[in-house]
Amino acid sequence: MLIFNHSSSMTFTLMGVPGLESQNLWLSVPFASMLLAVLIGNGVILFLVVTEPTLHTPMYLLLALLMVTDLASTLAFVPKVLCLFWFGDQDIAMHACFTQMFFIHGASVMRSALLVAMAFDRFVAVCEPLRYNTILSHSLVGRLGLVALAKSVILILPMPLLLQRLTFCRMIIPHTYCDHMAVVKMACSNTRPNRIYGLFVVLLVVGLDLLLIGFSYALILQAVVRLNSRDATFKALNTCSAHLFVILITYVPALFSSVTHRIGRNVPLHAHIILANLYLLVPSMFNPIIYGIKMKEIRDKVAKCLCR
Repeated sequence: MLIFNHSSSMTFTLMGVPGLESQNLWLSVPFASMLLAVLIGNGVILFLVVTEPTLHTPMYLLLALLMVTDLASTLAFVPKVLCLFWFGDQDIAMHACFTQMFFIHGASVMRSALLVAMAFDRFVAVCEPLRYNTILSHSLVGRLGLVALAKSVILILPMPLLLQRLTFCRMIIPHTYCDHMAVVKMACSNTRPNRIYGLFVVLLVVGLDLLLIGFSYALILQAVVRLNSRDATFKALNTCSAHLFVILITYVPALFSSVTHRIGRNVPLHAHIILANLYLLVPSMFNPIIYGIKMKEIRDKVAKCLCR
């Protein structure tokens, strides 16, 4: 058995989608299309929020942070995937692999934290509308963004650091990017701490964040039930609809991918890899579309820019 020592010249080889190597050119088409959609959609939202003073509100500032996170998540791995599909560039240096892993998983944690902050924003908007601007000041939005960033760094940084201590005896990763568990499986030394910490991060991020989001919406629902006017009830629920859709497309693909990875023993490996890519790309692609459709202010600004 070959044992590889740690060095700056040590490289991993990304297989891409195992079993579908002959279809790389065709697989590149949806990946390139989704990358283009992510760049245009998130770029338009960011441009509008930055250039339009009327959109400098807490909700849209949090949305802008979410768009930046989605761009970072996508740009961390899709360009490398396209190089693999188009040019057969499968090699990735160990440190580059660990860096890619940090940004991919860090962006996922930050996206989840921002969804919690946006749930709090919707809670204040529905339950304390008269104090909305007082409670959610720009400084508080900035602090919420810093907390989300700090959370992602603190939770994800130990992953590549723990990997540094491992000895690797396999260098071919059956994946399109450096997923944490995919890299852990390449090691021939004790990986128990890595597996435990990876599971701890998943349970903490998904479990705690979903609990906080659920608690916020339970309070919102309680406040909505007390409203006597049907129009007021509809307006309150419509205020939260875009955020609810974003929560669904963020957590459902991730949970589905996780469940099939653990209990779907008969599911082909290439299906697992495609699902792992989709749960990263789907939220980034659909978030700007959902907010563009549901938020009248954004629709009006886009129409205004197009008319110019």
